[in-house]
Amino acid sequence: MATKALFNMAVNWFIRQRIDQIQNFMKHPIETQNGVLFSQLFHAEETEYGKKFGFKDISSYRDFQQQVPIVNYEEFEPYIEKARQGQKDISWPGVIRQFAKSSGTTNAKSKFIPISDESLEECHYKAGKDLISIYANNHPDNQLFLNKNLRLGGSAELYESFNTKFGDLSAILIENLPFWVEITTVPSKKTSLMSEWETKLKAIVSEVKNQDVGSLTGVPSWMMVLLQRILTETGKGNISDIFPNLEVFFHGGISFKPYREQYKKIIGKDINYYEIYNASEGFFGIQDRSGSDEMLLMLDYGIFYEFIPMDKFDRNNLQAIPLEEVELGKNYAVVISTNGGLWRYLIGDTVKFTSLSPHRIQISGRTKHYINAFGEELMIDNVETALKKACDATEAHVLDYTGAPVFMSEGKSGAHEWLIEFAKHPNNFEAFSKIFDDTLKSINSDYEAKRYLNMTLNPPIIHTAKEKLFYQWMESRGKLGGQNKVPRLSNDREYIDPLLELNK
Repeated sequence: MATKALFNMAVNWFIRQRIDQIQNFMKHPIETQNGVLFSQLFHAEETEYGKKFGFKDISSYRDFQQQVPIVNYEEFEPYIEKARQGQKDISWPGVIRQFAKSSGTTNAKSKFIPISDESLEECHYKAGKDLISIYANNHPDNQLFLNKNLRLGGSAELYESFNTKFGDLSAILIENLPFWVEITTVPSKKTSLMSEWETKLKAIVSEVKNQDVGSLTGVPSWMMVLLQRILTETGKGNISDIFPNLEVFFHGGISFKPYREQYKKIIGKDINYYEIYNASEGFFGIQDRSGSDEMLLMLDYGIFYEFIPMDKFDRNNLQAIPLEEVELGKNYAVVISTNGGLWRYLIGDTVKFTSLSPHRIQISGRTKHYINAFGEELMIDNVETALKKACDATEAHVLDYTGAPVFMSEGKSGAHEWLIEFAKHPNNFEAFSKIFDDTLKSINSDYEAKRYLNMTLNPPIIHTAKEKLFYQWMESRGKLGGQNKVPRLSNDREYIDPLLELNK
């Protein structure tokens, strides 16, 4: 008891310190962000990137705007590849030894995001501590430190290449966690780092079903799969029968809206839900108020933010603005410069500000059409590639199409549902469907992971649209004309449901 009391005293002291720091950047956001920018520039001025773009000569934000280009992954990739080969001082001082592997690029299955020691400690781990601090501060009667946290990461195997390591961000975080986190978290590090998902899930269920779990951390779609497995294994009616002290689910990666009611049902009692906004590139936001649907933009993690108004988004002429110039309710593409060595990097997400004092945000989408209901990050480029391959193999021609998620329900996996109007139908519809699915798996590692053994995503559901269906639908919406396009991908069912009804 004495040890636990001392531990709680230390935790409470840390929480008070960190809440004071958070409140400080909430009161002084612009000063905080300017401090981040010029600290990063100073650290990186002798790197190859810093020398090329004259970091030493930058003395104002306007200099930074004019001298350093906004880039996407493809444009920045040559510098990342040099760093992956073990070269030092490329875009951040020293050698970057770890890279988070993620999908989403237009011409490659995976992208590799540099994880420096600074980004690991001052961004990702600091955010984890802040999440606990914010929650504990909002809920003084919490029992978080008396029970275990059940974490569920992604594919957790690390690989070596050129004397550097790469793998899922969760693998990097788990590999480097301090001991005190390990003693408060389940499953064990050994189980968490297992690579084969089916074996891993069985091991997690076996390990956690008799633990006293007080909190959950993970992506809603994958966590739902795990909780359903736990219910099946134990024969219990709901999760609160197994984890009676469960009080909070820390979730991120995909929208929680389609899952909220499912979680209420499967857990069997009311708990708290706290959203986080994290990615391989950095940790950006934390829900700072209970019951809110907004997240506080975290300004002191070594990330300098810029924003491109989506109504002015022109890939050939990208113009960003600093935090001090953003407006409420507008959609912005997010641009970041980080202590991992990313500079004016376009991450592909869009956000809108719901508050400017302090700066709170909601994730509003992607800079391109996408489906990300399960963490699959399916982009229109992926779909176009898969459709072409399926058409070529089956002598088909596609006129129009749209796709949307089928959300998980009653313990069933989700899926993607497609409505396709063919100018020439496939000579083998089953082959068309399989090639389409297999190609998506081959070019998008996140989609491939979600399709594994149908655990999160079942095979795609493809309907054939009747002739001129999309024309009739666009006409009914007053959207005929060359400037109006059929929405190819949607993260909800706003478009596909009326189209399916019209197709009957």
